Amino acid sequence: MTACCFLLFFVMVASCLVAGWSVAWALLGGLVLFWLLGWRKGFTHRQLWAMAWSKCKKSLIVVRIIVLIGVITGVWRCSGTIACCIVWGVGLVTPRLFLLTAFLLCAAFSYVLGTSYGVSSTLGVILMALARSGGVDTAAAAGVILSGVYFGDRCSPASSAASLVAAVTDTDLYGNVRQMLRTGLLPTLLTIVLYLPLSLRHPLSALDGEVLAALEERFVLSWWTLVPAVIMFLLPLFKVPIHWTIAASTAAAAILAVGMQGFSAGEVLAAAWSGYHPRSETLAAVLSGGGVTSMTSSYVIVALTGLYAGILEGTGTLEPLSGRAEALAGKIGRFPAMIAVSVLCAAVLCNQAVTSMMGVQLLEGAYTDRGELAMDIENSGILIAGLIPWSIACSVPLSMLGAGNSAILYAFLLWLIPLCYLGTKRWFYPAVK
Repeated sequence: MTACCFLLFFVMVASCLVAGWSVAWALLGGLVLFWLLGWRKGFTHRQLWAMAWSKCKKSLIVVRIIVLIGVITGVWRCSGTIACCIVWGVGLVTPRLFLLTAFLLCAAFSYVLGTSYGVSSTLGVILMALARSGGVDTAAAAGVILSGVYFGDRCSPASSAASLVAAVTDTDLYGNVRQMLRTGLLPTLLTIVLYLPLSLRHPLSALDGEVLAALEERFVLSWWTLVPAVIMFLLPLFKVPIHWTIAASTAAAAILAVGMQGFSAGEVLAAAWSGYHPRSETLAAVLSGGGVTSMTSSYVIVALTGLYAGILEGTGTLEPLSGRAEALAGKIGRFPAMIAVSVLCAAVLCNQAVTSMMGVQLLEGAYTDRGELAMDIENSGILIAGLIPWSIACSVPLSMLGAGNSAILYAFLLWLIPLCYLGTKRWFYPAVK
């Protein structure tokens, strides 16, 4: 019965992807399936709801961040911040190296800030606007940005993902970071090598003079318009929580939109809710988007995954997999088994943090070295979750960037780290199988 439910769930997900429907429909179907499975096991509807709500309640913290991200992406467009970055960025970025530069910038900022969402929603949005205005393939640009933001999300000392892995494996965060930098060196260099020809193939074209003129005509461009971006990048360095950082940046952008760019308070609120949609077709092609409503699919996905993850955990549906996972590790090796477990958990639970915790829960008994366990999770589950189209680790950043699932193919770093580690792990842990 359990296997049939999982199989049917994956069929629904595949059907949505093939048909081009939102995977939220498949997740809703999964919620119904796992609810019925729990009821079949003897749990009451009241018990199942308590299980579901226990996880969903925690996921609402993520929803709050996503709402704020929706607000900031709309208001930044009104403040002139993105317009300024486009106009000035054209002169600063080497056109033929745009994609490579985008990766390096996102990697650097994500390492400093330790947040994939924060960098995707700010620097990522700016780079995507620049890519669209310069005729760069949007899938390639989004994939490059996805690679960059996950560089720091994986190995930054400020990353919540890195802190979680250190906590659940009972290891030292900074020791893990040093080891992650070592194991990530080769795939990062390979990623740079691969992005060089990709950049040359998809250069940033000379921006249409009509676009530049329209931006300069509509917006007052000065150093002041960069204040919201500066706030977003500086406050995390002083350990200011991400939600307060986004709120401060949004407030500064709203002041600029009203005081400098001539928007009314009502127009700014409308942009925060439904996005900025200029009447000019020229500007709309570059700046249109953002707002709370643009992230609707992400809210639904986060809530649904929280609900059925609570049911799976509460009913103990995944517990029988522990013995099988450890047996698999004995046959094919610990890291290959961790990859298999991570793919399954990320595909079913759609959550990076839960995938990491399940990796420990299902395979902990196969490890004698806690540091090895931490590295195996960092080099598998943390990144694999970003490659599953319906996982919030992938769908939320892509939603912020306004890109489709084809961008995943260009997220080279997320593919290369597990593959390189698979071939080089013996260098770091000589005694492992």
